[in-house]
Amino acid sequence: MSVDREREGLRGYAGFATFAFLIALSAAGPLAQRRDYPTRPPADPAAVERGKALYGVNCQFCHGADTRGGDSGPSLLRSGIVLDDQHGELMAPVVRGGRPGMPKFALTDDQIADVAAFVHTFRAAGYDESRLKPPSIVVGDATAGERFFTAKCAACHSATGDLRGLATKIADPRLLQQTWLLPGSGAGRGGPPPVQVKPATVTVTLPSGDKIEGRLDRVDDFLVALTMADGTRRSVATSGDSPKVEIHDPLQPHKDLLRTYTDADIHNVTAYLVTLK
Repeated sequence: MSVDREREGLRGYAGFATFAFLIALSAAGPLAQRRDYPTRPPADPAAVERGKALYGVNCQFCHGADTRGGDSGPSLLRSGIVLDDQHGELMAPVVRGGRPGMPKFALTDDQIADVAAFVHTFRAAGYDESRLKPPSIVVGDATAGERFFTAKCAACHSATGDLRGLATKIADPRLLQQTWLLPGSGAGRGGPPPVQVKPATVTVTLPSGDKIEGRLDRVDDFLVALTMADGTRRSVATSGDSPKVEIHDPLQPHKDLLRTYTDADIHNVTAYLVTLK
């Protein structure tokens, strides 16, 4: 695709192009390519952790854990939007606009700012925050964290039950914090996430009353795709509320809580969980 055609695409979408489209534009030639990197002050570690959790849920599959490209999307490192963005203000229209190949994401300004804080920790010139020895993130009040845990988490988890010895199993406080923010998204050094989470499932009730159930593979405004228990893959077109689609996501309580945490909550809960040895 030529630079001229890509520019026509940008005008046609009036700024609502996806990250993937912007990266394709940046790679098209020297006129569009950005090689300089802005100097940014250190971001709030709690904002980076929240952003990492949100990125892991919404962006990592396509753009990779380190923003260098994933299973179906390119690297974000040389996107002009990402480079010029400060606190998510330039990313927001892209994230919320969506386009074919990238769904719309209903994230708040604060959530997008957190994602931006995480994305901005990476640079293509051989440096990124993940390669530095970070300061300790255990700076919260463990007693306050225990109170928060009792109020918000104890209905599903127990310090003497499923979380017993958690801090021994996950000794790295950063990885521990990432894991409790969104289980299944934190990965060890070259290894799998320390906590394995069952995949989301879906039940599709057809107009006839018949039901199709299985592991959720994909869902958007027009299609739901799933894998049934026998391995059969099915795709069902959707229009509005027809057919009825019910998603059963074991991580939904954690995703809901992501919208409510304050910086102090994150620091305090982490300080409490590192005591569970």
